Amino acid sequence: MNNRLRVSYVLIFSFLSLVCFISVAIFFNTPRVVQWDQALISAIRLWEGPQLTQLMKLFTLSGSFEVLACLSIVILLYSCIWLRHRLEILLFITILGGSILLNLLLKLAFHRDRPSLHRLIEETGFSFPSGHSMQAFAFYAALTFLLWRHMPNKYARASVGVLGALLTVCIGLSRIYLGVHYPSDVVGGFLASGSWFALCVWCFQWYNQERQSRDTE
Repeated sequence: MNNRLRVSYVLIFSFLSLVCFISVAIFFNTPRVVQWDQALISAIRLWEGPQLTQLMKLFTLSGSFEVLACLSIVILLYSCIWLRHRLEILLFITILGGSILLNLLLKLAFHRDRPSLHRLIEETGFSFPSGHSMQAFAFYAALTFLLWRHMPNKYARASVGVLGALLTVCIGLSRIYLGVHYPSDVVGGFLASGSWFALCVWCFQWYNQERQSRDTE
């Protein structure tokens, strides 16, 4: 598959994610989606127990702004001092920072209240889309993409991709389990961040292609 085709697929993924997010945003208060939210919440609560609660709190901590900010500083310092990948640093900052800002704007736009029953932790602010889900998707997807670019073989790349996806999904599930988000909040967060991530990657890949084309002329 040539590079231009791969870049086109990334842009298509961004567009489809955006369309799906808009659909969730339009319909999250409809009876069918509300019923789906409640059914999934009830199914997840069947697994509730002390040990699982502690594990879910650990996952939700790993997706918090404070933890991701600390991890980002370490990654950026390492990339800047030892690797000197300036363009990749800019990509990472744009994906994560843009996702956080986008989440704040979307929460203000939709004003959805959080679930009020059976919370295992306390959270403030609006519910849709899930901030933890957007931050986790942006951070782990960006980190996975940058690591993937430097992995020596397809098995290492697949391992990094699976690990990043599992962490992101577990963080999203933890928000539902702990009673601070509806499933549609989490899905909406993944879709919004996924669209932004793919758009940033498309710009990054397009710029690299254009620069390589100029260098070969």
